[in-house]
Amino acid sequence: MSNKHHQYNTSIEWTGNRGKGTSGYRLYERSYDLGSGGKPMLQGSADATFRGDASKWNPEDMLLAALSSCHMLSYLHCCADAGISVISYTDAAGGTMELASDGSGHFTQVVLHPQVTITRASSIALAQELHHKAHELCFIANSVNFPVRCEATVAHAVAGKEANHA
Repeated sequence: MSNKHHQYNTSIEWTGNRGKGTSGYRLYERSYDLGSGGKPMLQGSADATFRGDASKWNPEDMLLAALSSCHMLSYLHCCADAGISVISYTDAAGGTMELASDGSGHFTQVVLHPQVTITRASSIALAQELHHKAHELCFIANSVNFPVRCEATVAHAVAGKEANHA
């Protein structure tokens, strides 16, 4: 019997104290180091719009990356189970966040744009359908309170080229 509960842990350390802490809104950086169990540190900050460092990951980027990578991993699993050989997978996810007048905000939607290449043209329809199953299985998509859409393209490899099918 497998464990049905999984625990995840991260650590965060604010690295943006310029010497005066948060004594003034413009006197501190929004930078931090994010860690998890001996993995490489991830340097983060607020979005540049909110006085952050644009060269570092921000929470909004990480949310999109979590949704995109979770869908991909679920999809690859579904394809492997269905006997479909995926030879490449890319995604360019986009999300919309809406700010409220009180300074709060929330995502209103995320759209994934996977581009998948498989080995057999006869599997394109099933490969396309498996995006729906992957979405249903995705832990992260099941955890958010806004729509996550998937606009996938599946192609098959043809003698060193790809033939596209939406």
